[in-house]
Amino acid sequence: MRFSSMRFTPSLWATALLLCLVFVLHGCDNDRIAQTEEGFTTESEVIAKWGPPENVWINAQGERVLEYNRQPEGTANYMITVGADGKVVSLRNALTRQNFAQIQPGMMMEDVRKLLGRPAKTVPYALKKETVFEWRWREGTGGAPFRRFIVTADSDWKVKSTADVEEPSKSEGKR
Repeated sequence: MRFSSMRFTPSLWATALLLCLVFVLHGCDNDRIAQTEEGFTTESEVIAKWGPPENVWINAQGERVLEYNRQPEGTANYMITVGADGKVVSLRNALTRQNFAQIQPGMMMEDVRKLLGRPAKTVPYALKKETVFEWRWREGTGGAPFRRFIVTADSDWKVKSTADVEEPSKSEGKR
């Protein structure tokens, strides 16, 4: 089939646009990360470069933690900690195995949310009286598979269980 005979449908255009947006945002994050220096960049400079944070948390040390969420299509949630002097103390991707290991049964979902950021997906199961939260993540770069970190919470918003599963490829569902 020749390229000139291909027909561009609205769904094909939407897919192409989404792909472009993902690549542009990923590139922007890399630039922002490179321009955010621990000990030098101020909170106002972070907000000027990154935009307004989705949430601002106060951690146990009294520092402000700015949440920059990249879910559901991204594979990172950035937490930028700002010290009492108004300068960046740390910039980290919250979606890591080390952070997932901290999530234990009985932990409150508010604490999970502060640790990992907003999930990509939240599904309530009324009959089971539980809610499932999913974060999309990727370990490393390149060919690493996409993964889902899953937390199941009870009706009191306490963690019941966790799981880390590889995301099925798009082709696996089309047989």
